[in-house]
Amino acid sequence: MEETFSAISNLGYDGAELMTLDPGKLNWSEVRDTAAKYGLCIPLVCTGEVFGQLGLSFTEHDENVRWQAVERIKNIIDFAGFLGANINIGRVRGQYRHSIPKERTYQWAVEAFRAISGHAALKGVKIALETVTIMQINFINTLSEAAQMVEDVGRDNFRLMMDVFHMNIEEKDLFAAIRDYQSYNIHVHLADSNRRYPGHCGMDFEKVLRTFCEVGYDGVFCTEIFQLPDQEAAVKGAMEYLAPIFERVYGRNRSR
Repeated sequence: MEETFSAISNLGYDGAELMTLDPGKLNWSEVRDTAAKYGLCIPLVCTGEVFGQLGLSFTEHDENVRWQAVERIKNIIDFAGFLGANINIGRVRGQYRHSIPKERTYQWAVEAFRAISGHAALKGVKIALETVTIMQINFINTLSEAAQMVEDVGRDNFRLMMDVFHMNIEEKDLFAAIRDYQSYNIHVHLADSNRRYPGHCGMDFEKVLRTFCEVGYDGVFCTEIFQLPDQEAAVKGAMEYLAPIFERVYGRNRSR
């Protein structure tokens, strides 16, 4: 952690997202203090591997599995609250299955979202529901679907986030979608259309960032990218490409 935080700070990043399966195994003060040492914020703690590695989700047929998923996310919320961060909800929401009526799956998700939102409110944490391409999961793939879920959950701290990689696949018009759903948005993930670092493929990041700026988004942008050709090259390549664009669009100095 010391080496990584030092490296990304030296490259000009302002913060770092974290991913954890079990925050109980971490020294929370060490995480917070090491980030602060290098002038980094922790804006978000991601939860995707709770599903990816543990197979837990909010829409499993087994009630015990659904309960385990909720409790695991509550633990991550506690960790995020300690760091002054928010969390995202990606694949841990679960998915539709032929053996379970869609209405029941949807209601299980609503109940879980309300449970974690209530817990998060006590910790000052916001929850960002992430749309994910149907090639990964078949539940809440578009911003329209995510916004409807936000309305149905009905909790002030339950919002959505925009990942331009997924949006580029699922939305008919990426830029119109940013404009139409910005009022729900609290976080952004950036990656090129092949999930490599920005500037590596064909996405127009100048237009992407100008659209966010035009609709008044002034929150955090994070790169969520494949570590190709390796971690160091990816993190360096992303900053070298994005920093001049952020300077032109948002007036951000390239050095920080």
